[in-house]
Amino acid sequence: MTTSLAKTPLDAWHRQAGAKMVPFAGYEMPIQYSSIVDEHNACRTSAGLFDVSHMGRLRFDGDGSEHLLDHLLTRRISDLGVGKVRYGLICNADGGVLDDVLVSHLKTPSERYYHLMVVNASNREKIYKWIEPHLADFPTVTMTDRTDVTAMIAVQGPKAIEICNRLFNVDISKLKYYTARVTEQMGKPVIVSRTGYTGEDGFELIVRAEEANRVWENIMMAGRDVGFKAVGLGARDTLRMEAAMPLYGHELDEQSDPISAGLKFACNFKDRSFIGDEALRQIVATGPKRIRIGLVPDGKRPAREGCEVLSSDGVKIGVITSGGPSPTLGHPIAMAYVDAQHAADQSFQIDIRGKTASAKQVKLPFYKRPQT
Repeated sequence: MTTSLAKTPLDAWHRQAGAKMVPFAGYEMPIQYSSIVDEHNACRTSAGLFDVSHMGRLRFDGDGSEHLLDHLLTRRISDLGVGKVRYGLICNADGGVLDDVLVSHLKTPSERYYHLMVVNASNREKIYKWIEPHLADFPTVTMTDRTDVTAMIAVQGPKAIEICNRLFNVDISKLKYYTARVTEQMGKPVIVSRTGYTGEDGFELIVRAEEANRVWENIMMAGRDVGFKAVGLGARDTLRMEAAMPLYGHELDEQSDPISAGLKFACNFKDRSFIGDEALRQIVATGPKRIRIGLVPDGKRPAREGCEVLSSDGVKIGVITSGGPSPTLGHPIAMAYVDAQHAADQSFQIDIRGKTASAKQVKLPFYKRPQT
């Protein structure tokens, strides 16, 4: 029995542009249009357009939605001002990560306030079902899945804000990082947030599904002269690896906790409780058993997910969670979990397809964009 794959509202555009389409998180998605390196470099030097409509979008309306989210997330939401965006995690009672999410507090033009949660595509159904039973304790709150009726587009790169600013009826260059607002693009509503997953400046848009192609084409036309390119999942992965951003299913899963992953900043413990907080407080008190680190292997052979990490004397102490070539840096990079007692070591070995390669630990992230 085969399960049909969903298509994003931009599917026809991707195919017409010659994208190589692959199954991903229940969708057919473009992995690349030209080459992964070209698309990666376009994002680092100009801007890349990403169809991220496969990401889940859950809307919470009604009095008390902030208290529901406060109960569910590691990050405090009750003090999230209108127009603010916050990164957080949803954990189970053992502190294992169910998903990492972005929550925005927004206001419609008619003065209605609501929260919007963006979840990973592969976790959309799981998170929806996880939250549903908790709604009984918050009878004034409703949750709706807005994924299928909207599209989500990311524009990332040093020229993203400057070129796209003229497309909107507000000055989006004045949006601060991790802020969002509801505005318009050619008279149609759009949510603009100054967020992203590449290590570059830029923003993410949520529009009605029927408006996706028009908005996408308008951005492409606005940036064509300065090198804007459509970017697929391949370069999206290399960009986020350089920025050391964790990916669910790699650095994060239900057997991983935020503290081990280096995400303690996204856990607000003071004067509050949330699902999983007791387990996470214990990990903070005793120290995690393993820690996420960054590695640079010697030579040109990349260490891929699943490769064993060995101590300098050849004992297995960890595993690679993400790895591959870095187009920006010109050499392989990798993230790994290693036993906590070895987290301060500087030299390691990696078993790459039966052959060991030396590797050195480097501080994360591997890449930081130049500050202007």
